[in-house]
Amino acid sequence: MFDEKDLILEAKHVTRRFPAAKGKVLVANNDINLKFYKGKTLGLVGESGCGKSTFMRFLVSLDKPSEGEILYKGQDITKLKGEKLRQHRQNIQMVFQDPAQSFNPKMKIRDVICEPLLNFKRITPAQKKETATKLLEMVELPGEMQDRFMHNMSGGQRQRVAIARALALEPEMIVMDEATSALDVSVQKTIIELITKLQREKNITIGFICHDIGLIQSFAHQVAVMYLGNIVEVLPGEAIGTEAKHPYTKALLASVFDIKMDFTKKIESIESEIPSPLDAPPGCPFCDRCDQCMEICKKERPLLKEIAPDHEVACHLFSGKDGE
Repeated sequence: MFDEKDLILEAKHVTRRFPAAKGKVLVANNDINLKFYKGKTLGLVGESGCGKSTFMRFLVSLDKPSEGEILYKGQDITKLKGEKLRQHRQNIQMVFQDPAQSFNPKMKIRDVICEPLLNFKRITPAQKKETATKLLEMVELPGEMQDRFMHNMSGGQRQRVAIARALALEPEMIVMDEATSALDVSVQKTIIELITKLQREKNITIGFICHDIGLIQSFAHQVAVMYLGNIVEVLPGEAIGTEAKHPYTKALLASVFDIKMDFTKKIESIESEIPSPLDAPPGCPFCDRCDQCMEICKKERPLLKEIAPDHEVACHLFSGKDGE
């Protein structure tokens, strides 16, 4: 399904540590290895606080990992500085969760959308009106909206403006941080439809952060499940409902409420709280909440292992040790 010649960006052994009180260390990301392919969407899913946003910030150079590399077409972007870093920002853009907080509220929509193009001298000030019209129409908004301010628009309209701004520089990749979580379900659907339409037209690579596994499996080509800073499973989006293996992935799926679900089955949930990253278990990060925990799980962290084409899982049940 995924061809290595289409590899756009690769994270290799990415770890991020933060110093904490009393000499402790918080590991937000622990040895992350992920690949992003041309024209495909990788969805990164997990509970709040698991380290999803921390990781995605590395991709747009808003932070740097403590260890590891992030290779964009073979170049380690964590080493870029100054003008080289500034020029690279055109390649990977970001759509934040709340556009109202991301943009200057005193700027008109025209200025919000055209600001990146002016910064990189792609257009002149005289071309702003025409350019803003084209970009707004691209995200299915009328061109006359360019004279409005962010606070004069609905949540769905603001998110469309954020998408238009992110695509203004024609990047190869965009990162979307919970870009639909604050929207009504019906509006979420239209935004996802817009994103997938634009992806097909422009062959864009997308990294999509989400805590809703039911939503992400509906459109992502690949899904990576993160727990307590660790990637515990990676598999094709179309297979997640039937082929998921990790107990945490299964628990997330079992907790999804859907009108098409079998109502004769009990809706499962993970009753216990996620441990603090400061007191993570020494073995498998999920062992304290897993009903299939074995002795080895408490002592040794399982590594991601390929169990099928494009399907990796980090679980001792599939490592050949004390299990299958």
